Amino acid sequence: MTILDEGAKAPEFALPASNGQTVSLKDYVGKKVVVFFYPRDDTPGCTREVCSFRDSYNDIQEQGAIILGVSGDSIKSHGRFVSKYDLPFLLLSDDNKQMAMEYGAWGEKKNYGRTYMGMRRITYLIDERGKITKVWPKVRPDEHGEEVLAAIKGE
Repeated sequence: MTILDEGAKAPEFALPASNGQTVSLKDYVGKKVVVFFYPRDDTPGCTREVCSFRDSYNDIQEQGAIILGVSGDSIKSHGRFVSKYDLPFLLLSDDNKQMAMEYGAWGEKKNYGRTYMGMRRITYLIDERGKITKVWPKVRPDEHGEEVLAAIKGE
């Protein structure tokens, strides 16, 4: 599936979260939602990305936005990742890759000349009515939280 376009309706989802509950997009109607897909818990690039969001969390929350991270990792893995890096937002387990496929985040990747299927690093900003207002198809992990904050503020 291809990456969703700005202006498109965000697909609904319901996934288990790192807090033990099931989270769905409809839970956040009336709020902005940042959904970021990342390949794997506790790997170098993914750790830098989640820590960037962690460091921008209070400012993003002050703008009325929720942050949700999504990977194919288990809830147990997410729990360790959240604890290790003191992450204040939920991580969702998309173990069957259904949400990732609907959002265009699961697909062919290339690394060191090898081609394989995997989770792409993509972020979506969804508005209060469930419309996608911004897409980051290529994420620079180190400053991504600040990039997303600037977009939420309209900068």
